[in-house]
Amino acid sequence: MDSLTQIVLGAAVGEATLGRKVGNKAMLWGAIAGTIPDLDVLSKHFVDNVTANELHRGFSHSLLFCLLAAPIFGWLIAKIYSNKEADWRDWTKLMFLGLFTHPILDAFTTWGTQLFWPFTYKVSFKNIFVVDPLYTVPFLIFVILAMFYKRTHPKRKKFNALGLYISSIYMIITLGLKWHTYTIFQQSLEKQDIHYKEIQTKPTPLNSILWTANVETENSFLIAYYSILENDDGIAFSEFPKNHHLLGKMKDDPLIPRLATLTEGWYTIEKKDDKTFFNDLRFGQLGVGQEADRFVFSYELFYDNSGTLQAKERERKMGEASPLLKKLFRRVLGDKS
Repeated sequence: MDSLTQIVLGAAVGEATLGRKVGNKAMLWGAIAGTIPDLDVLSKHFVDNVTANELHRGFSHSLLFCLLAAPIFGWLIAKIYSNKEADWRDWTKLMFLGLFTHPILDAFTTWGTQLFWPFTYKVSFKNIFVVDPLYTVPFLIFVILAMFYKRTHPKRKKFNALGLYISSIYMIITLGLKWHTYTIFQQSLEKQDIHYKEIQTKPTPLNSILWTANVETENSFLIAYYSILENDDGIAFSEFPKNHHLLGKMKDDPLIPRLATLTEGWYTIEKKDDKTFFNDLRFGQLGVGQEADRFVFSYELFYDNSGTLQAKERERKMGEASPLLKKLFRRVLGDKS
C-alpha cells in the first residue's frame, strides 16, 4: 500500500500495543515501523531499475526481517527513553507488529510480497489497489481522533479500535467483491466460448467498484473491465498478442528470464517506432478502454554501446493523470462510452 496508509496502520498498531503505557510515543514508533520496510525503494539509486523492482518487497518485507530487526529496534528505543513505563520487550513487541503488519497489508495488493523470503514465492491476493481512499481516510480520521485524548482515556482506545475494525471490515468486503467479480468474468468467458489458461482479477485505481481481469490464452492475453454498478454483465475482452517471438535474439539474454520472472509470465512484446517494449500486464493499462494506449509498467529493450541488453522503464507522464482519472470515474459508474 501507499506510504500514508502504512504509516496510519503502523500508528494504530503501535497504539493498540503500547499506547496505554507510553501515549503518542507508541503511535510515533508504530508509524516509523510501518515505514521501514519500504526503504528498500532506495535501492533504485544504486542499481538498475530491473534489479530495484526485483528487490522491492523482498527481504525487508519478510517474516525473517521482522524477527531480526524488531529486537534491535526495540533495544535502541528502550535506550532512548529512560523511563520505566516500557522496557525493551515492550518496544520489541511494538516494532515487530508494526513491521509485520506492513507486508501483511501489502500481500492484499497486486504486487504482492515475499513474506517467506528467501523463498521467491510472492503472497498476493490482489483485492485492493495500492491507494484506496475508502480504506485509508476513515482509518486516518480515527487515529487522529485518538491522538487528542490522554493515554488512559477510554475514548482513545475506542477510536483507535474503530479505525482498525472499520479498515479490516472494508478489506473483507473487497475480498467478497473479488470473488463476485471473478465469477462474473468467468461466466462471461464461458458464454463467449473463450478457452483460457488462467484468470487474474484486481480492482482498478482508487476504488473497489470497477474491476479488471487479465486472461491468459494460448497465444495472447485478454483484458476486460466490469463495474458492479453496471446494469448488465455483457463484458468485452480486448486481445493483446503475446508476440514473444518478436524478441528475436534477445530471448537468449539472461535479462529476459529475469523480466519474465518479475512479471510472473504476464507479459507481451511490442514493436513500436522501431523500438522493442516489454510490457508487464499485472498492473494494467494507463486508462480504460480505447484511451488505454500503453501499460503502466513497460520496459524499452535495447543494446547499449557495449552490446549489453538493457531494459529502461518507460516514463509515465503525470500530466496525463487528470483526464485519465475522469474517464476512470465515469467507467466506475458503469459508463462504457
